[in-house]
Amino acid sequence: MCDTCGCGDPEIVPVEIHDKILAGNDRTAAHNREHFRESAVVAVNLMGSPGSGKTAVLEATARRLAGGQRLPPQRGCRVGGPGLGALAGDLATEHDADRLRAAGITAKSITTGSACHLDAEMVHRGLHDFPWRELDYLFIENVGNLVCPAVYYLGQAVNVVALSVTEGEDKPLKYPVMFRKADLVLLTKTDLLPHLPDVRIETIADALARVMPRPAYFPLSARTGEGMERWLEWLEHLRVLQGSIEASALQT
Repeated sequence: MCDTCGCGDPEIVPVEIHDKILAGNDRTAAHNREHFRESAVVAVNLMGSPGSGKTAVLEATARRLAGGQRLPPQRGCRVGGPGLGALAGDLATEHDADRLRAAGITAKSITTGSACHLDAEMVHRGLHDFPWRELDYLFIENVGNLVCPAVYYLGQAVNVVALSVTEGEDKPLKYPVMFRKADLVLLTKTDLLPHLPDVRIETIADALARVMPRPAYFPLSARTGEGMERWLEWLEHLRVLQGSIEASALQT
């Protein structure tokens, strides 16, 4: 009898596992992380459902910075503002990368074919022939999915999840792993709330509080600009924090 799940299957044979299934991925992710730290690049894993507004958030971020709302310059920063870059993951097409480049973001597409997520090796290969060392922020726009992307560590500094108000108030409860791994949740497309009388931000916030160890979220609309200033402040705080950590590491 199976003594781990109680299924009673007589064909199950216990096997001793010496390494985690994702150990190879984690080693490559650690290698990616080392590269990012050495070059003072803040890597952000941006996840969310298809159509949650991930690309639109990045476009709006670039527009804000180009329009004069600057983050303080840092080492490696391009003249006029911080260097923004993105690796855009998708099963097919380069549509998202094209949109990001049109918005002024240095972008490269990672076409996965049938894979519903990015892994550390895909990101590592994506860095080849890509000027990521010149950036201040590298956004890894993951494949649209609320399951698999949360499982794979890529070497990022933080996980950000875009959750559209049109997706339903119970998404955090239905996909807890994704939101449990999130450092920040952007409640996107809030400009549509007047057309969604049954959707309440308070209900979504309650669901997030039930699954996130340290709930952190705020409403954001790429169309109207609501929440964009707060988003930029969060990114700047992240960059300063990473810079402080790297400076402490150099002194030890």
